[in-house]
Amino acid sequence: MISRIDLRGDALPKGGALRDLLPRAEFDVEAALEKVRPICEAVHHRGDAALIDYAEKFDGVVLDRVRVPAAALRRALEELDPAVRAALEESIRRARIVHREQRRDQHTTQVVPGGTVTEKWVPVQRVGLYAPGGRSVYPSSVIMNAVPAQEAGVESIALASPPQKEHGGLPHPTILAACALLGVDEVYAAGGAQAVAMFAYGTESCAPANMVTGPGNIWVAAAKRYFTGRIGIDTEAGPTEIAVLADDTADPAHIAADLISQAEHDPLAAAVLVTDSPDLAEAVEKELEPQVAATKHVEDRILPALRGKQSAIVLVDGLDEGLRVVDAYGAEHLEIQTADATAVAQRVRNAGAIFVGPWAPVSLGDYCAGSNHVLPTGGCACHSSGLSVQSFLRGIHIVDYTRDALAEVAHHVVTLAEAEDLPAHGAAIKARFEWKVPPR
Repeated sequence: MISRIDLRGDALPKGGALRDLLPRAEFDVEAALEKVRPICEAVHHRGDAALIDYAEKFDGVVLDRVRVPAAALRRALEELDPAVRAALEESIRRARIVHREQRRDQHTTQVVPGGTVTEKWVPVQRVGLYAPGGRSVYPSSVIMNAVPAQEAGVESIALASPPQKEHGGLPHPTILAACALLGVDEVYAAGGAQAVAMFAYGTESCAPANMVTGPGNIWVAAAKRYFTGRIGIDTEAGPTEIAVLADDTADPAHIAADLISQAEHDPLAAAVLVTDSPDLAEAVEKELEPQVAATKHVEDRILPALRGKQSAIVLVDGLDEGLRVVDAYGAEHLEIQTADATAVAQRVRNAGAIFVGPWAPVSLGDYCAGSNHVLPTGGCACHSSGLSVQSFLRGIHIVDYTRDALAEVAHHVVTLAEAEDLPAHGAAIKARFEWKVPPR
């Protein structure tokens, strides 16, 4: 059901060669880029009419408008299952606790007497959030995007989610209910690349945004790449990933369940176990069989994911080697199920989020840990972070120097300007002192 990669002994290479040996899904955003280009430009030139046409072409629905009426948001919340509402409210509450603590304060540094640099943090003015609506519907993603934007102080927040034929051309009602709970009242029935283009260019009904965040399929990722530079993005999200670093103290039933939990997202989802215990590897393989048979989405998602080349059990000689492997892999979600898991987690350098011990599974982080589940994929955790309040803030330096403070350093500025053959830079300093640089 799942392949093995044996990296024991001399099979464990050093440097970049290790990353190339590890399993990874194929996710060719560059190839998709050319396919989304005409879609994006159609929205640019035709606005809402293009969005309506694409809703019919891709989603099978005929819309008379793209923006969701306020009454539909209220109705979705009124009709929401009380248990689901309670769970969403708790998820929102915990996410607010964590994200509120992330807000940075303005800070002033005195460099010299009379010379200060202040860093102030300013939220982007308007963001467009994307909530998927394909194989699965993710109201949790609405929370994970909206809460950090709100806590950052973003004043204008809009959300797009694909129209659903079975719901009269509206996004899924649970998505709408989550928006209502969060106070996000500007919602659009638009999906895929066309939704990203709507936020990037603006249309008759939707003002352009400064930034677009949220997970999506390859077409959403390609559209984000297409508009990079015009708008800010969080990440080009690829298929979801779980890696588990485990030793012989781990429970194979837990590990099997956690691997399956991510495999049910998508046939390209990656499930990777890294262990120095052949006995644990064998036990996990045995556990997978009955657990897969007992769940849903087996043939269309879970089995293709577990059997795909993006999933594997990786055998290593010991914990140190296992840490090298998981750092080279840079998983979106990394579970540590070892002895002294807390200490081991501190040694990890590359992961989107780390889940420590047997009682912190990835599923907890997906919904109710308080952490954010919009995380870097495809190995991008080696250079990128998950979504947070900081994602929606811009640091701006305010430089404030008196005449004496400038005079004290003027000769250095002029020297460096001349060294770079930029004499006008030096002249801008000299002009303030009647063209004479103060004595050193």
